[in-house]
Amino acid sequence: MTHAEPNDIRGLPARAAALEVLTAALARRGGLDEGLSHPSMARLEPRDRAFARALAMATLRRLGPIDAALQARLKKPPPERIVNVLRLGAAQLLVLKVAPHAAVGATVDLAAAQKGGGAFKGLVNAVLRGLSREPPDLDDPVSMAPVWLFARWRAAYGEAEAQAIAGLIAAEPATDVTPKGEAGDLAAALEAEILPGGTLRVGLKGEVTGWPGFAEGRWWVQDASAAVPARLLAVGPGHTALDLCAAPGGKTLQLAAAGASVTAVDRSEARLKRVRENLARTGLSAETVAADAAAWGDRRTFDAVLLDAPCSATGTFRRHPDVLWAASPADIPKLAAVQARLLDSAAGRVKPGGRMVYCVCSLEPEEGEGQVAAFLQRRPGFALDPIGPGEGGAPEASLRPDGTLRILPHHMPGGTDGFYVARLRRHA
Repeated sequence: MTHAEPNDIRGLPARAAALEVLTAALARRGGLDEGLSHPSMARLEPRDRAFARALAMATLRRLGPIDAALQARLKKPPPERIVNVLRLGAAQLLVLKVAPHAAVGATVDLAAAQKGGGAFKGLVNAVLRGLSREPPDLDDPVSMAPVWLFARWRAAYGEAEAQAIAGLIAAEPATDVTPKGEAGDLAAALEAEILPGGTLRVGLKGEVTGWPGFAEGRWWVQDASAAVPARLLAVGPGHTALDLCAAPGGKTLQLAAAGASVTAVDRSEARLKRVRENLARTGLSAETVAADAAAWGDRRTFDAVLLDAPCSATGTFRRHPDVLWAASPADIPKLAAVQARLLDSAAGRVKPGGRMVYCVCSLEPEEGEGQVAAFLQRRPGFALDPIGPGEGGAPEASLRPDGTLRILPHHMPGGTDGFYVARLRRHA
């Protein structure tokens, strides 16, 4: 995809902002959102800000093959800051197709603007001109993900499925939204395709707050896969529902829109503020509680409990490619321990005869299949409540023999987030 360059052909402020975004995204989990709100981004004109964001995202989405191409041309790695400058330069040349003279010149200037960067101007110039003359293949799916993560996917799903997953890392996703009620004329206004389950895949581009129906609260942004778990609880008026680890609140909104009396719990007061803002915008209501879901002292039980547990989030790489590079193998067992505690806490909040849905936006079996298998051994009062083919809008390819869902990103045309979903029932 070719993006227009900033007004200044060298575009140093836009590229400097992209460098801050990339640096934050690779430094720690959740760093991408922090980087996108960096003051250097806020200072840019809208057109330059869009370029900076597109550049940072293009770099993250093809970071694996970009790094391989750079490593082949670097005898000795320069400081990490200069490596990030080179990554941005390579993305301009090879992904955004910025004119070579502009991409190389601006990247050399960006290197020179870094502390001690003047010493690396010649290196940056030589590496990028070499890439321009002999562009590498950036589309090999095997190189798209970190080596350790691709190996896990291959072991869990097989070579063909692993390559299909990794092949979507570079793709820019469409925006999915969940309508508050019937889609009606909303699909046409948003130039949207209606997906199974009722999610709208929007054809519009640009800032979502300006799209038809946003200000009126007729919809909220929510990936098609993320909308499946709440539907599987099948709540309605007269039902009580508990949404644990609720922020940013899409599932809370779904449960409330279905007519249930909803309590949303999240440990982050700041993230709950966003939930309340979305409730206010959509005219829906729910009780919100800032608490650790594993230790929440409330003794109530509910007809339906939804636990979207904290996880490695490797299934969300389409919109958050940084998760692939910020994650490490050590994260998975640590997160699995957290999930087990949350599952046990959630189980105690389900009324006899009630339902619980457990889900994670992770592609890692320890956080999904393994987690539920261990839970059922610990808690004989629960059993799987098998999900039917296509139920909740889930792709049929995602249905496992035991009635749980393993949604892989390529299970839906155009892609979707990777999820594991299990529905359980507490015996009366």
